This record gives sequence, structure tokens and C-alpha cells, in this order.
Amino acid sequence: MTQLTVSARPRPNPYLPIDSLDPEAELMLLHFGPQHPSTHGVFRMDLYLDGEIIVKAVPYVGYLHRAVEKLCEKLTYVQQTPIVDKNDYVAPMTNEQALVMVFEAMLKLEVPRRARWMRSLFAELQRIASHLLAIGTFSLDLGGALGGGSTAFIYCFRERELILDLFEDVTGSRFHYNTHTIGGNRHDLPVGWGAKVKAALELIESRMPEFAALTIENHLFQQRTKGVGVLEGALALELGITGANLRASGVDHDLRRDAPYSAYDEVKVKVATASGGDCYARSIVRVEEVKESIRLCRALLDGMPEGPINSGKPVKLPVQTKIPVGQTYVGIETPRGELGTWVIADGTQNPYRLKIRPPSLHALAALPYILPGQTVSDAVAILGSLDPIMGEVDR
Repeated sequence: MTQLTVSARPRPNPYLPIDSLDPEAELMLLHFGPQHPSTHGVFRMDLYLDGEIIVKAVPYVGYLHRAVEKLCEKLTYVQQTPIVDKNDYVAPMTNEQALVMVFEAMLKLEVPRRARWMRSLFAELQRIASHLLAIGTFSLDLGGALGGGSTAFIYCFRERELILDLFEDVTGSRFHYNTHTIGGNRHDLPVGWGAKVKAALELIESRMPEFAALTIENHLFQQRTKGVGVLEGALALELGITGANLRASGVDHDLRRDAPYSAYDEVKVKVATASGGDCYARSIVRVEEVKESIRLCRALLDGMPEGPINSGKPVKLPVQTKIPVGQTYVGIETPRGELGTWVIADGTQNPYRLKIRPPSLHALAALPYILPGQTVSDAVAILGSLDPIMGEVDR
């Protein structure tokens, strides 16, 4: 486990009443959102402005709430994977993995080695697809500075489709897969699928220099992102921020390496970090993580073991899977950070309580701290650089 050492310093409280900040200012209240695409779905902020400068930011969530956690408590354990697929809808595969792993921990169920390697392979492919979308949509957020940003978005979206094609070959679905099950996986790898994966990885890898030229190496991109939305490592840790947003603030932490699960104890991860803590640093980390995930996918494919893909018994009735009394938390490293599931079991076929720790919610907690002092146009860039998915924010 990597030891984290930071020093916190006093900072202004962004939640104080606006009158206490500047009682004589003539501030304008701007309702920012909810609209798509600039607020990444149904997200709203109240921005108090002194001209173009943000003085105070108040985020509001809850516009997409579907009561997923309560719905899971009313369903049996084996019925829940299709439900959580919709939380982080850009990385559905990892939602399922975070859920079934906590059930397996409570059942003390050993997952076959082939299934563990498959899960890591799927997770890295999902990370590539998710980060490609993040890079593309962030280019849209920067707008006119990149000629509209649509070129980078369309190119990244095109390459992301290659990953979705691969998932469709395995699961029959392009988006919501329902492939992870308690004890392993539902679908094995099709014959010849590995060759398709390597071909897709080679094409994506060949396009990465072009993506970098359009974004992180672009002078206008750098002007819009460097020094904008700086998130200090100490503040990120206080707010529970994880993933690329934390590593871009200089904190070297990744659950795949520091608390390895699935195949990550056999295939080592090279963690990408940056020190700026700004929009540019967050972009750098995601580009580097795509490259590392490509390497990991190749290693996982080359070392994929033979054997069964599920250690659980065939489920004839949903009510037959029951978990002994107890409670457990399991967290994994998704494209947005630590996605955790906490379950309290009462011995029945349904969880007594199920709570989800979504990394996007913690990322949004940084906005009241890092938006003041920035301009309105910077607010769109800062929000996009955090790469939030509102489905898991509202759950």
C-alpha cells in the first residue's frame, strides 16, 4: 500500500452565506444548468458572479435520481446487475464488477482464475472506452477554442465504437451488458475474439498521437486548461476524490496496485500521475491511462488462463441465493475512481441495506472550492475536466 503524506492548510469556507463574502457587492445569480451537453446531463449550479468572475458556486444534484439503492434492496442478489448497469452508464461493466465482488466476499466465494482475468480485461477495455469519451466530450466543453471541438469528439467517439463492438461480440449488447455474475462471468470469450481485440487496440494506439495533437499538444487547448481549476492534493483527499482527478493532483494512489483484485496481483499496473492539479493535468493523466490500459489488455490477453468462468451453482430460482448475516464494503478502481459497494445482509435473499460510493459525487464536491475566482467559460471546462457521470451521482 502506498503511504500518502499531505499537509492540509486552512482555506475559505465556500458554504458561507453570500452576504458574508462581500456584503456590498452587486452580484448576479446565474442558474447554470441543468442542460446537456455543457453540464454533462442533468446537473445544476447556482453561480454568483461579479462581472464574469465566479464569487460563489452552489451545486445541486438529484435530477436523475432513480432510487437505485432502494430498488436493489427490494430485489434478490442475482437480479441486481442489470440495475446498476445504468449508474455509470459510460462504464457499465465496472458497475457490475463492484456489485458482485461484495456479494462474493460475503459468501467467501472463490472466483475462477480465468474469470478474474476476464474481469480485468473487460475493465481495462471499459477504461479505454470511457477515457476516449472523456477526452472527446472535454474537447466539446472547450468549444470554440478548438474550432468547435467536434473533430476530437467525433474521432474519439469513432474509436470508442470499436470497444463497444468487442463487448457486443461477448455479451450480445453494446451498452448494458449484465455479464458479471456472483461467482464469475455469464459469457465466455468467443473463438477468435482475442485477435479482434488486438486489432482494435493496435488501431486505437496508432490514433493516440493524433488525439494528443488535437488536445494536450494543442496550444489553444493548453491556454484554456493550464492553471484553470486547480485542485490541491490535500483538498482532494479531504473530499474523498479518487481516480484520475486525484492522481492529477500529485497523489499516487490506484486501487489496482495498492489493493489489487481480480488479476491485478499478477499483471502489474503502472500508475500515471501529474502534479498540476488543473484541467490540463487531468487530461494528461487520462491520455496516459489509455496507453497503459492498452498495454494491460495485451498482457491479459496473452496470459489468459484456461478453465471455468464461474464457481457458483446454476441459479434456478432468484430466491435460492442467500447471504449470511453480516456487512462488507468492497471498492474497485473504475475510470472515474473508487466505486464502492457496502452491503448489510440479514440472511435472506435480499440485502437489508445497500449503499453505493460513487466517485463522480465526490468529484463534484470540489466545485465550490475550485470555481471561485474563475470565469463563467472556465466553469464549463472545469466541470468537464472532472469527468462526472450523473447517473452514479444521483443513483
